[in-house]
This record gives sequence, structure tokens and C-alpha cells, in this order.
Amino acid sequence: MARRLRRRLVGLVALVLLAALSALGWLLLVYARTPLPGPREHVVVELPSRGPREVASALAAAGVIETPTAFAVYLRVRGVADRLRDGSVLLATGLSPREVARRITRGQHGMPVRVTIPEGLHRFEIAERLEAQGICSREAFLDASAEPPEGVQGALTAEGYLFPDTYDFHPGSDPETVVSRMVANFRRRTDELWNAQRNELRALQRDLNYGPHQVLTLASVVEEEAAVSEERAVIAGVFLNRLRSETFRPLHRLQADPTVSYGCLERRSEAPSCAVFAGRLSRAMLNDPANPYNTYRHGGLPPGPITNPGLESLRAVLRPAQHNYLYFVARGGGRHEFSEALDQHNDAVDRHLRSD
Repeated sequence: MARRLRRRLVGLVALVLLAALSALGWLLLVYARTPLPGPREHVVVELPSRGPREVASALAAAGVIETPTAFAVYLRVRGVADRLRDGSVLLATGLSPREVARRITRGQHGMPVRVTIPEGLHRFEIAERLEAQGICSREAFLDASAEPPEGVQGALTAEGYLFPDTYDFHPGSDPETVVSRMVANFRRRTDELWNAQRNELRALQRDLNYGPHQVLTLASVVEEEAAVSEERAVIAGVFLNRLRSETFRPLHRLQADPTVSYGCLERRSEAPSCAVFAGRLSRAMLNDPANPYNTYRHGGLPPGPITNPGLESLRAVLRPAQHNYLYFVARGGGRHEFSEALDQHNDAVDRHLRSD
């Protein structure tokens, strides 16, 4: 009798162990690797600074996971219950529980994602690109890049210092770390340029009281206006001629459309005309002096860079083409026609309007 009872107990224990191992295998091999059905959409989740159960509930409420109990158990089995992140975390629907666990665990962000930031993107566009790649949320990046880089006098934000390059970032990265890496890259890549062009920089300092920040600001306008590489130095020369000229009217105004557009993004609440801005400029926007970036209504440079230029545009400002042009108009194919006098410019405008 005792022997039979022992056999039954052994069999029962074996069944329990088998069930436990089966459940563990399902949890690690099936559940963990099965993505939530449906399209992938990015979502910012506010994670509580509590245990796995509360974190799983917040994720389920955001639609990131389906079964909070299973996910909480999975976190404990993975041994990461004491390394969960808290606060705002960029996640997405359609991820597997394993990928969600990686993104919410400190030090376990998964494989890095390669992101290319081309020349000419401003921080609002960079924020959208980073969010689309799952690096960090748009709003979090804009908040982090709203602070000027340390030690840069005159900068209002990190705009201009977010160096265009290809980066490897982990999904769910801290946005301040992302900004710091881009700014550090800017400093590393431009140090050699400032040293190599020190004489040109001294000349701009002498003539216009421009330092590196002002060169960067003008280079950002050149970056926006120049669609082909060989015109960068010519366009930089036009803007510098306008800034130096005593005959160009209105005096010392850049009159660059991209500065107005940027002001409608950066200072929308300050300029009434920008309330309806959706990418296209109106006559009211061009005439609105409340926009501090409006270089049709304000002389000199805009308050700061309007995009993040590459080294070519910086070199163009430091070594502009020498000419007497004060005007230019688009003539197709990304190229421009340049003129010295206003009547020549008006003829060029009429000619290109008729050809459209």
C-alpha cells in the first residue's frame, strides 16, 4: 500500500513538473516571441515605478500587450523584475512580449537601429524621424533639443548643432543622450573646420562681428536655399552681399522664405499669421513682423539656425563666391538665376513665371 502511494506521489510530482516545464517552455518559446496582432503604431507609455504587475497593467491599457498576468510572470521568469524602467517610454503596438521586455528594461534595449539624418533637417523633422524608428518620442526629443548646447553663447536651442550623420541608437533611447551624441559629433566634426578656416573666420568677425554661431546660423539658411552643391558658395555670397550692402533695400535683410517657415514652427504662438501654417507661406506670413525669424521684416540674421547644415554649407559661408549678385530666383532643376540689379531680377522672375 505504501509503495503504491509512493508511486502515485512520484507520478503526481512528475506530472506537475512536466506541466510546469511545458508552461515555462510555452512562456519563453511561444508567448514571448508572438507579436500582438494588428498594425505597428508608436505609443508613449507612462510606466509606474512599481512592480511587474502594475507595469503590465499600464502596458495592457496602452494596447502594447494583451495578457498582463502572463507578461508579469514572463518578466519575473526573465529575472528583470527589478530592472524595469519608469516614466515615459516609447513603445509600439505589434511587438512581441520579448521585444517589449527589452525596451522597458534598463540596459536591455535590444539591437541598435541605424538612423540617417541628412543635411537640412530641422529638429522638428529629426524628432519625427526618430519616433518613426522607435528611438524616442517626438515630444521628448523636442523637449531635450529645446535646451542650447552647453558653452554656446547666443544659442536658443540645439538647432544647428544636431550634426547630420548616420547614427546607431538603441530603441527607447533617452532623448537627452541622443541630443548629446549629435551635439558632440557636431563639435568633433567642426573643430577641424574652424581651425583650417581661422583666417576667414577672423575676417567675418572683423567685418560683421560673426563668430562660429553666426556662421552656423547663416549656413543653415544657405542649406535651405541651395539645392545643388555648386551653388552653395554663390548663394552664401548673395546673402553676405546683402548684409554688407548699403544700397540693397530693405537694408541688410536676408529676405529668405525658409526663415519665415521656421519661425512659424518655432515661434508659432508669437506670430498671429502662423496659426494656419501647414508648410506653405502666405503673403500675411511674409509681412508679419511678430515672427522674429521673418528676415523680410527684420534685418540681419534670424535669432538662430533654422536647420542643421552640413560641412559644405559651413565652408560656403566661410569661403563664399566673390561676385556682385544681390538677387536670385529659382529657374528649375534646383538651380537659380542670379542678378546684380533689381530690374534684372524682376525680368528673370517674369521670364521664369511665364515658362512655368
